[in-house]
Amino acid sequence: MNEMQIDSHSEIREEVAKLCARFPGEYWRKLDEVRGYPTEFVQALTEAGYLGALIPEEYGGAGLGLSAAAAILEEVQHQGCNGAACHAQMYIMGTILRHGNEAQKQKYLPGIADGSLRLQAFGVTEPTSGTDTTALRTVARREGDKYIVNGQKIWTSRAEHSDLMLLLARTTPRDQVAKKTEGLSTFIVDMREVLGKGLTIRPIRTMMNHNTCEVFFDNMEVPAENLVGEEGKGFRYVLDGMNAERLLIASECIGDAKWFIEKAVTYSKERVLFGRPIGANQGVQFPIARAYAQMRAAEAIVHKGLAKFEAGERPGEEANMGKMLAAEASWAAGEACVQTYGGFGFAEEYDIERKFRETRLYQVAPISTNLILSYLGEHVLGMPRSY
Repeated sequence: MNEMQIDSHSEIREEVAKLCARFPGEYWRKLDEVRGYPTEFVQALTEAGYLGALIPEEYGGAGLGLSAAAAILEEVQHQGCNGAACHAQMYIMGTILRHGNEAQKQKYLPGIADGSLRLQAFGVTEPTSGTDTTALRTVARREGDKYIVNGQKIWTSRAEHSDLMLLLARTTPRDQVAKKTEGLSTFIVDMREVLGKGLTIRPIRTMMNHNTCEVFFDNMEVPAENLVGEEGKGFRYVLDGMNAERLLIASECIGDAKWFIEKAVTYSKERVLFGRPIGANQGVQFPIARAYAQMRAAEAIVHKGLAKFEAGERPGEEANMGKMLAAEASWAAGEACVQTYGGFGFAEEYDIERKFRETRLYQVAPISTNLILSYLGEHVLGMPRSY
């Protein structure tokens, strides 16, 4: 599969753009004021079939490839909207699809595809472990036909607006496993059944409207049938979806960069000072041009990663580099856009400051730039493991 095929989703992009036109900046600004969830926007994406893009047709989805999902999310950001309210569904459900049993697929995937079930919450990160996932302390103890879960997760975005959570918990003590990556298991948690009965959700207010939360498990019961795959193999199942996650997040960043660049270019042509457009000044022009070059370079890496993923190859290098470069490109484009607009860039009505805050997140989450550099140094370049 070549790059021309990867970037051939023009019809999808056009339709996504039409849908996004129904949700202009004013819609997002009002949500920002109250830290609200874009229910109408998510419903529109669901009804159009976009959130079920990766689910096979036999389970009610569109059965599209990862490049199509990337095009959807990129275009959402490119149009000034925000896909963070629902993007997790695209990569979380892959764990069920690849490692769940047939009964689990039949029970959950059709509902996720048609929107009657929301799978938006991913319970992995903890306050004490951060990105050191193997050090997590949430424990799931088997008792007959159920597991009893105790612990805490943080930065579990969309937990208040999701029906299901994919949860990673320790089922074998760390000192009883041969490798630190063993002894972790993945569960499907129906939050509708356990909210207030062992599950507590507490919202966290952040600099952007990300609907993130911390969640607490106090003797929460999960049916044993909700275990995904084999007990103790959950870390591998979660890792399996991370390349897809990073390629999709990178695509969102590319969309953000395109939005910032187009806004900056347009304004640089229209804004006249001292008798000429400000875009005629190289001090204005060069940062925008540099951000454009960064965006196109990131785009090329991401497209290569998407091609490898769809060919059944492991795109770890491209997924990590693409995510890092795209996040840096979107931030550079945001910087250039704010600088081009000057004081107006900080005014809410232009939406620049909102997008500026939103895109900054992706140099930190879902994996920080430093961890990506560590991965490249050790696993791609073969350098000694860092401590």
